Amino acid sequence: MDNYEDIINLEHPEPKHHVRMSIYARSAQFAPFAALTGYEDQVYETGRLTNKKHELTEEEMLNINDCLVEISNSENVKVHVTYFLKDEKKSGGKYLTLEGIVKKIDKYKRQINIDGVRIAIDDIYRIEIVRDNYE
Repeated sequence: MDNYEDIINLEHPEPKHHVRMSIYARSAQFAPFAALTGYEDQVYETGRLTNKKHELTEEEMLNINDCLVEISNSENVKVHVTYFLKDEKKSGGKYLTLEGIVKKIDKYKRQINIDGVRIAIDDIYRIEIVRDNYE
């Protein structure tokens, strides 16, 4: 009886009260799980890089101011603007570039509205008026 001769040829027992689980369902019981929920997000967030906001020189501020004055004296001006968007979760942020029509310059809130996007004037890094060649 050393080699299980008494049970080797018996049928495999089947459950009497429920249907046998499929191989797929059985394997799902042993699938890996996240013991620490949100850990992957935290690792990603820690590794995500942000940029530091560039301090404008006096000349750069004058160029932006001159451009804003010219825009405020005209209508439907198309501009190309690069601005700093502060990160909501960590220090720093990123620079974005947008091209569009200036809808409004709000001097009280110090914002410029370009096609529905509100940009703080203090966050503008560079702004240029797009002049079409056919004008």
